[in-house]
Amino acid sequence: MGVSMAAARTWVERWEQQQQRYAVDREERFTVISDVVEHICAGRPRPLLLDLGCGPGSLSARLARRLPDAEIVAVDMDPVLLELGRTHHGDAARYVDAVIGEDGWTGALGLDRGLDAAVSTTALHYLPAPVLLETYRAIAVLLRPGGALVNGDHFPATEGPCSHLTAHVGRRRAERSGGHGHEDWDSWWLAAAADPDLAGLFARRERARPASGAANHHLPLGRHAELLRRAGFRHVAPVWQVGDSCVLVALKD
Repeated sequence: MGVSMAAARTWVERWEQQQQRYAVDREERFTVISDVVEHICAGRPRPLLLDLGCGPGSLSARLARRLPDAEIVAVDMDPVLLELGRTHHGDAARYVDAVIGEDGWTGALGLDRGLDAAVSTTALHYLPAPVLLETYRAIAVLLRPGGALVNGDHFPATEGPCSHLTAHVGRRRAERSGGHGHEDWDSWWLAAAADPDLAGLFARRERARPASGAANHHLPLGRHAELLRRAGFRHVAPVWQVGDSCVLVALKD
């Protein structure tokens, strides 16, 4: 159940524009994640990377350009986004359909060695804390010693006034950059669902799981750090932040 290259290009390009409404300084965040991964993988002849919640392959494609010798496994649960990625960014990664956090999801990845890095951007926030903890534990098992989990997302600073301030700073930054001039999440999905080229994929999406997204939890940065340490990561630190948009790195001993 494929999609034409022309349709995939159209919808991936619109996805890239749409996401600029939500990810503050999105391109810079991608660059920082790539900087961290490049540093972690220095001297590794064939790095193995895992892109968690890959969507249509936005981060995988950028990592593939930065680290052309890397093997990238990209996992997501949405058949529409996965097929767009397979078609438009097919050379960047091997795409896997699995639900992160469900029993057995790591077995579906087909990994043949320890990961050098697991990355994610604006994807893991939908997991409630207990599932996120088990997901972090599973990733810790998959990583080689010295490997890293690199997660770019919106992390509230704390509950209360400081959290509101960081969110406000991020929104203002997005407004100045012009991101709010693009279509929003709901508009993108409504338009894509109306495209006859994607009808089969949306039918599959409807059969497999509800079309609406899961609830956003957006745990505070400190809570993520706590869960990561409980999962076995002793070294956890933010390496970049604008407003509440942050890149959080956890290193495995």
